[in-house]
Amino acid sequence: MTELLGDHFFANPHAYYRLWRDEGPLLRVRFGDGVDRWLIIGYEEGRAALADPRLRKDIDLLESVIARKHTGSWEGPRTHDGLRHMLNADPPDHTRLRRAVSQAFTPRRVAALQPVVERTSRELLDAMADRDEVDLLRAFATPLPVAIICHLLDVDIEDRGAFREWTKALVGTLEPGVDPVRAHAEMVAFLRNMLRRKRAEPGADLLSALVTDTEAGLDEGELIGMALLLLVAGHETTVNLIGNGMLALLRDRPWLERLRAAPELIPDAVEEFLRFDGPVDMATLRFTAEPITVGGTDIPAGELVLVALAAGNRDPRHFADPHRLDPLAEHSAHLGFGHGVHYCVGAPLARLEARVAFTQLLERFPDLELAVDESELRWHPNPVIRALKRLPVRLRK
Repeated sequence: MTELLGDHFFANPHAYYRLWRDEGPLLRVRFGDGVDRWLIIGYEEGRAALADPRLRKDIDLLESVIARKHTGSWEGPRTHDGLRHMLNADPPDHTRLRRAVSQAFTPRRVAALQPVVERTSRELLDAMADRDEVDLLRAFATPLPVAIICHLLDVDIEDRGAFREWTKALVGTLEPGVDPVRAHAEMVAFLRNMLRRKRAEPGADLLSALVTDTEAGLDEGELIGMALLLLVAGHETTVNLIGNGMLALLRDRPWLERLRAAPELIPDAVEEFLRFDGPVDMATLRFTAEPITVGGTDIPAGELVLVALAAGNRDPRHFADPHRLDPLAEHSAHLGFGHGVHYCVGAPLARLEARVAFTQLLERFPDLELAVDESELRWHPNPVIRALKRLPVRLRK
């Protein structure tokens, strides 16, 4: 049994995956909750598992599996406020919920957002211009996608600060001492009030579209869950795509200089950032609805399964020289946005935001460099989100 505990793992999970790979593409792990899980670290095995309908995500059934297996402080199912969304559902419910939002993220709709993304990025960079050092996450990587998803959902600008703090608490990227239960309750109440307003006066935003979509027929719990998922997942991926990608460039100066000189390479670089050190380490939890075989190992029904996207993305059986950053390498088949029916619906928007962010940031601040020793950087102890706590940078020499 492998214990996934401690800052060492979260600081560099790739080193652990590299060691464990000698044992095969599958291992048993345990977090601090006393519940065992299967962890898939092979690319082919992980990709197959992500598309396997025998691996389920239904929130009610999943919590029943956890309750049966728990040996520690499990106190029964959580409230389902905010949890009934497409990431916690299987077809046909997943299909219905995903269809309700997918039209907002078509290539045409996303392309129409490019002027908004570019303008927001410039404004944030303007606000940084008179400073020598900033935390790039706080000053740029976080507020950019927050502003865009709030624009899509018509969140009032005065509410965005509170929303950002709630989101950090919900995904475990706040410092200790913040109560995530309270943050969750406050955000659900906020969303319930927003939905009430959209029913009374629908607009052209995505929340209004969900409320008025009679074909999808979302009930109150599903509306709250989908709104919460869109607000949280709609920006958290991009925050850490920008942060982790920028750190990779600061560690590999020749690539930073090359991308600055040839910004037409940035779309390919974004794909490589997603593969090399993407914003999601492990896909969210699944359970086996019936027995499956992974990498020659039989997994019985009623078992919990995680797929380590980060491990699959550096599997040497699939990627040549996987631990080297190379934006010109073939990377289109990475697992950075998942695979199968739960492939990230917002991937086109995340790609647009990242392309704009890297293009403008490298052009505006060509001498960007780390403001601290690399050993001082810290990562959030979160098995799903691959997130730096801070990214202090100097903007000029």
